Amino acid sequence: MTDLPPLRDVIGRHGLDPRKSLGQHFLLDINLTARIARAAGDLTGRHVLEVGPGPGGLTRALLASPAETVTVIEVDPRAVAIMEELASQTGPRLRVIAGDALGMDLTALVPAPRQIIANLPYNVASPLLIGWLRQAALFERMTLMFQQEVAERICAVPATSAYGRLAVLSQWLCRAEIMLRLPPDAFVPPPKVWSAVVGFTPHATQPEPDLFARMERLTAAAFGQRRKMLRGALKPLGGEALLAKAGIAPERRAETLSVEEFDRLARLL
Repeated sequence: MTDLPPLRDVIGRHGLDPRKSLGQHFLLDINLTARIARAAGDLTGRHVLEVGPGPGGLTRALLASPAETVTVIEVDPRAVAIMEELASQTGPRLRVIAGDALGMDLTALVPAPRQIIANLPYNVASPLLIGWLRQAALFERMTLMFQQEVAERICAVPATSAYGRLAVLSQWLCRAEIMLRLPPDAFVPPPKVWSAVVGFTPHATQPEPDLFARMERLTAAAFGQRRKMLRGALKPLGGEALLAKAGIAPERRAETLSVEEFDRLARLL
């Protein structure tokens, strides 16, 4: 890996100027990319998926790990060309897939044990996460970088302003914790905000698919009108009758409910 050309040279040769429309902010510091790879734990024998590799800073760190394979998914043709060049330099452990990860079933691309490790494009990070949470049982772990504000929403606790739908869904399915925070000047170009890496470890017991769908409807209704008491916010789903069955006071608001209380409501829907 040490004989690879510098990332800045690769970016210049391929004309990979970061594009705001693609949410691109490139992480080129090899010490930071190595820290992200290490945050995922021991990757021996693991099949790693990376979404939005860009010029391949994190990809190089993953290839330097003991991962069995690294599969990258990239929508930008310029970055695809860089990844294909890297694959020709590093061998068959690296597989390159051109396309939009939002429309892909990542679990069909590699066998278990599989992990996702990625610096996610800012503009699609949340919808990507929701899609992967639906399949949380099929991933050993996810190590994902978000804008710090999004990371804090994922890991928020009840009765805080950051606590909402993303926190409930994430913590219902996984143990989520912030592993690393990165300042804007770590990236090219620097974003306006800090970023943070969140580690997701799926719980041993996962809900059935129809319960996930119910939880999505429940949290959308509950947090869709945060200022409303639950009796009003959940009226389309049963309102006071549903809350009474769950033993939850109807005058409470969504941000005061624990993940366990949301689970109880979802099971009663």
